[in-house]
This record gives sequence, structure tokens and C-alpha cells, in this order.
Amino acid sequence: MPPGDRSRTWFPELVTDLRAAWHADLPWEAVIELRRQLQTRLDGILKARGITPARIRCFHCGHVGPGAPPVLTVRAVLLALRRFDIESEATVRTLDKAWKKHRALLQLDGRGEQSSGTAAERAAAHTHVH
Repeated sequence: MPPGDRSRTWFPELVTDLRAAWHADLPWEAVIELRRQLQTRLDGILKARGITPARIRCFHCGHVGPGAPPVLTVRAVLLALRRFDIESEATVRTLDKAWKKHRALLQLDGRGEQSSGTAAERAAAHTHVH
């Protein structure tokens, strides 16, 4: 595994897919679907190359195990548009603000999926499991 691949999210193949699929007038449902497709592609790249998450130590109990695999959010996709010069900074800023409003209005999580409960309810339901 090349150095840094374990912590990389935006592989060149993902950037190529993002460039090919992105259109400035995509509705949010299409942006969410694009995010899902990019996540599937990222998962496939990681699996094909045998890249596993780095090992981490749990702050609470000291257990050492694999970290969580990378997750692309809609906001990460939007910010990648600027990072890879697909859209201008002003356009990405406008999209980011619009996504924040859309997400709050429909109570979506970062992946664009329906979130379950309030933040307090999700925090209370969180259990410490390895």
C-alpha cells in the first residue's frame, strides 16, 4: 500500500467520477445520489487495494482496533468541487449554504439520509461497543 493511502479519501478515480457527473444545476436528490455512488466507488477502491482503516485506541476504555472507514458526506462532495477546481469558491459557498438549509428543512444527516431523532436522542442512544 503506498504511503498515505490509508488516510486518503479522494483517490484520482473519485475525482474523475465527480468531474464527469457534476452539473451546477443538479437537484439535491441527484447530489445525494452522486454522493452515494462516490461512496460505493470509494468502498470498492479500498477493498480492491486491501486498504484497511488505521488502528486506533479508544479514549474511554483503551481498546485498540480498526478505526471507522471513511464516509463521504454531501458537504465533503461540495467542498471537493472547490478543492479540485470544478466550481468556483463563490459557487461552492452558495451551494454549502443552500445544502445547510435543505438539510435542516428535511432533517437529513450528513449523507443526505433521513436522520433519526434529535441530536440529544442520538447521543443518549449511543452505546460504547467494540
